[in-house]
Amino acid sequence: MDSEISNPKSEMLKQFISLILPLVFGSLSGCAQEEVSGTLILDESGQTEKVTEVIPVDKVWAGHPVSFALLTSGERQYIAYYNASRNMVVGQRNLSDPAFTLFPLPVTTRDKNGGTSTVLGWDSHNYVTLAIDREGYLHLSGNMHVHPLTYFRSTRPNDITSLVQVMSMTGNNETLCTYPNFMKNSQGELIFHYRDGSSGNGNEIYNIYDTSSRTWKRLMDQPFTDGLTLMNAYMSAPTLKEDGWYHIWWVWRDEPDCATNHDLSYMKSRDLVNWYNPFGEPVKLPVSVLNKSVIVDPIPVKGGIINLAASLCLDEKGNPMFVYHKYDKDGNLQFYTARLSGKKWDIRQLTHWDYRWEFSGGGSIIFEVRVGEFKRRDDGNYEVGYSHIKYGSGTFLLNKSLEIIGVVKKPVLPSQLSKIEGTFPGLQVRTASDLGKSTAADVRYLLKWETLPANRDQARPEPWPEASQLRLYKLEK
Repeated sequence: MDSEISNPKSEMLKQFISLILPLVFGSLSGCAQEEVSGTLILDESGQTEKVTEVIPVDKVWAGHPVSFALLTSGERQYIAYYNASRNMVVGQRNLSDPAFTLFPLPVTTRDKNGGTSTVLGWDSHNYVTLAIDREGYLHLSGNMHVHPLTYFRSTRPNDITSLVQVMSMTGNNETLCTYPNFMKNSQGELIFHYRDGSSGNGNEIYNIYDTSSRTWKRLMDQPFTDGLTLMNAYMSAPTLKEDGWYHIWWVWRDEPDCATNHDLSYMKSRDLVNWYNPFGEPVKLPVSVLNKSVIVDPIPVKGGIINLAASLCLDEKGNPMFVYHKYDKDGNLQFYTARLSGKKWDIRQLTHWDYRWEFSGGGSIIFEVRVGEFKRRDDGNYEVGYSHIKYGSGTFLLNKSLEIIGVVKKPVLPSQLSKIEGTFPGLQVRTASDLGKSTAADVRYLLKWETLPANRDQARPEPWPEASQLRLYKLEK
């Protein structure tokens, strides 16, 4: 969940010249172009942002990463994080205010509060997240990894000081909760989903909130997925795309060992209740691995896919496409594409890297390879971001046949957002993007702080780094 900021240089991009297919491209517009050794390089680095406001928030724990929350709603802004003492804190301000008003939540421990706590341990899964409903009431959840539901709701609109803990939403399947996430459906209704169970044995649960009664109920009578007591689904959040459908994708995992991920899968829905496979056929919930019609690529256990390893895009006809990673026949980790073609998926290898990322075990791991955003460009081509421990970071340019024809030089963040301020060895920059959206089209906000990398959710021996400074940044194009 956390995010490391990189500052890719042009030489990193050129490392891929020998890997990229011969240039086959049509008319491209909207950016500078140059051709180097038969490879198209689109330079969009001039589309920069500048920092127009910086607001110091608080000192925060730096011993390991865990994601914070930022939510802009109209002319107000809310944040949630863990402070230097690892206690959960909520803040709010009007956008015209020069500082946040902070409200530390009551300090609770698991042994005295029904298994819930507002104090962060060493688990990097235990992020905190926020939402605001149609009536202006604030909702908060977090600090749980196979723990009882930890949930707070305000008793007054737009007032963080009125947040109180609510020990239950529906009263069922709330003792082994992980991955809390708030979202809204197309009618603006608040939905909360989480995993019930543990890694290798869990189900996805969806609740919907009634603002009139201020109560939660199940969005569906049955769980979203069924691991058959053998596995659990690591799912994306439902993503509303330009075709008006919600799209969701996942891999199954048999054990806490991340090497046991398998079977990249996908389905879609208009209303988050009635779901369909990619061929338009209804899917009966809960969906399990036995439903082969939702499988995109039947990647086996130890086949090189991990949770969060796929990115979705729609082509010009609205058909789903994926970029994801798995091992090739030689055992190296590669990006692949999967494109819906009639009644089957057309799967092709995209990269030809000479590197194997051998991931395994439990806990929060450090990713050596990541699939970035996959999107269709205005010129009709596609682009996908990548991050690789050996080959650096950047953006591939793909033609309409999903072949690499070049690279795109993207803008880098202002230097103050990538600079490490702390002196403790190993510190890295973390950011949190806005869960909401600014009313100004060319403005966005993000949080920045610094921590050491993940440590498989295990305690680090002292010494620990000093608390780092959490700041809010306003960026304008």
